[in-house]
Amino acid sequence: METNLSNLKLNKKMDKATYKKEKNKYQKRLMSLQRKIVDEHLGLILAFEGVDAAGKGGAIKRLTSEVDPRGIAVHPISAPKPHEMRYHYMQRFWRKIPQYGQIGVFDRSWYGRVLVERIEGFATNKEWKRAYDEINHFEKLLSDDHYIVLKFWIQISKEEQLERFEERQNDPLKSWKITDEDWRNREKWKQYKTAAEEMLRKTDQDHAPWIVVEGNNKRYARIKVLKKTVKQVENYLKDASIQLPDYSLFEK
Repeated sequence: METNLSNLKLNKKMDKATYKKEKNKYQKRLMSLQRKIVDEHLGLILAFEGVDAAGKGGAIKRLTSEVDPRGIAVHPISAPKPHEMRYHYMQRFWRKIPQYGQIGVFDRSWYGRVLVERIEGFATNKEWKRAYDEINHFEKLLSDDHYIVLKFWIQISKEEQLERFEERQNDPLKSWKITDEDWRNREKWKQYKTAAEEMLRKTDQDHAPWIVVEGNNKRYARIKVLKKTVKQVENYLKDASIQLPDYSLFEK
């Protein structure tokens, strides 16, 4: 996996026709795999991180739109509430872990400890430095006990981010998405990049891998997220000697 974000080829693209075809194909495959997750009493946990305006929400929307809504929950994570700060920082995530047979999607996650909390000083040096081991142990506990854990980092260029910020700011239907904090975070681009690269190096594990997604082209990014999710679940089932769904039923 590429952990130097400067080396990413962010110009990868996908045309509209290919996007529609691939989206339909992998959304249906994920819908079929959801049935396997229920039948085999597994849990699927997907965590999304990335720079502001990277496209996490759009990717999550396409990932989840065709699955049974009764078996999935999307958790948008923001700053902890006052009552949550009375506990260990992981407590609020433990409470959101999906039950067996369900899918849990985190729009931002426990990795805030080594990203925003590190950069903004909400965690001490001692706290965020030890968090790498804490997070690795947390994910190992889950993966050892019938959970499939997959993490996505979506990266865009600073220039692309500026275009998206300005588009949001000038669109009455999207202006709510842009805040003064987003603009302030742009001034700390290098600090967040350094923190993200260290996070990727220290927490990429075979049982809970990071997938780095080139996000300048939204269509390309959304399909990569869909494909990698399907492939990760398929690999888990194969390793467990569980038969995959018969995709030919809807891919004629």
